[in-house]
Amino acid sequence: MTEREQAGGLPGEIVETYRAPLPEVGRRDPREIVESYRQPDRREVVEVYRRALPGGRAAGSPAPAAPDRRRRRRGFYRFLICAAVLAGLAAGSRAVEYFAYRDYGPPPEEDYASREITIPGWPVDQGASLTLSRERGEVLTAQEVYRRLNPAVVTVRCAAEDGVFVGTGVIFSADGYILTNYHVVRGGSGCYVTLDSGYTTEVRYVAGDEDSDLAVLKIPPEGLEALGALPAAPFGDSEQLVVGDPVYAIGAPRQLQGTLTNGIISAIDRDIEVEGRTMTLLQTNAALNSGNSGGPLINERGQVVGINVAKYMSSWDWDSIEGLGFAIPSAQLERIVNDLLKWGEVKPEPRLGIWVLTDEKGLLVQEVEPDTAAEAAGVRAGDYIVSAQGEDIRTNQDLFRVRRKLYVGDELTLTLRRGERTLEVTLELDEAAE
Repeated sequence: MTEREQAGGLPGEIVETYRAPLPEVGRRDPREIVESYRQPDRREVVEVYRRALPGGRAAGSPAPAAPDRRRRRRGFYRFLICAAVLAGLAAGSRAVEYFAYRDYGPPPEEDYASREITIPGWPVDQGASLTLSRERGEVLTAQEVYRRLNPAVVTVRCAAEDGVFVGTGVIFSADGYILTNYHVVRGGSGCYVTLDSGYTTEVRYVAGDEDSDLAVLKIPPEGLEALGALPAAPFGDSEQLVVGDPVYAIGAPRQLQGTLTNGIISAIDRDIEVEGRTMTLLQTNAALNSGNSGGPLINERGQVVGINVAKYMSSWDWDSIEGLGFAIPSAQLERIVNDLLKWGEVKPEPRLGIWVLTDEKGLLVQEVEPDTAAEAAGVRAGDYIVSAQGEDIRTNQDLFRVRRKLYVGDELTLTLRRGERTLEVTLELDEAAE
């Protein structure tokens, strides 16, 4: 989902060599340069099948030549090779369904290793924060969503040793804080953003987290002088989404800045393996392509409910994969981004020590792990959690939402229903979750 100059590729794949020059700082209303991407001339090979006459020869065909034993042997070997290849493809068809941040197929394993970011930095703990709104607001048309959100969407270009990475970012603060994917800036030495007006400015790196694939950038004061207060995108609560809700994506696929696509929420809490780690993501059929990384997934009320991060793709022409895109839910963003803004790293969530299940009566405690905060506080299997920190609890997502606000060393107050009794317990959260 990012693009860079790539001079080679994996065996058997088609690679486009793409050069993405860094933009000129301070440039307004640039003229877009559109390159034509031409696929190789793959002419269809059409075999003419002639129905044989009783004598064994097709009507109008010449008499058959004497058989060539060497040709027959070559044909047999080719048949064996093709059969082996097809068998291998059938066995490994699921393996090629791999999300790639880049447009040239799965990255080699060594790319999983972290690459140092040397973009000039910006200090943390400057009072900035990201806040989600739980107010749903009015339903907007697609045109209204675009007019409201597009000014807060930027194209991100980061220079690295092996080319220029291109992605998307979202302005979430009027003083120039921008959220994008970590993989957009990974290995970067210099970074620039282009606003919807065409104005380009250099940005500083605040902090990032590779595991959550999120990074924060900042437009410095000298860049803000020409811009003033920036339009900030409103962030909504992804936990209010249900499957089938309309959503929109804005980004710069193939550097086509300000592209709007639409779709629906296809699944909630989808566990996807990305670069060797499991991420819990929103699934959407809104079109996402190289360059959409770091851009917003937007609900029909004009609120950012996710950051686009991944898509399923195939390396094989015959195995087309469409409409399988993924975004980091906004419910995960608030804690992670605010940790990055405050400390420059993500602090671990505390361990509660319970296994829970949502049933018709509420949130049931199935199991209490030994030597944990829950056991020490007296929580038992069979209890129902009624509230946490004064907030009503009905599902495990309700409990996770409360836990995301807590850190190791905090206390958690739970109200439990045990049979006919209601009791209150306090967990001393002294251990980090794994």
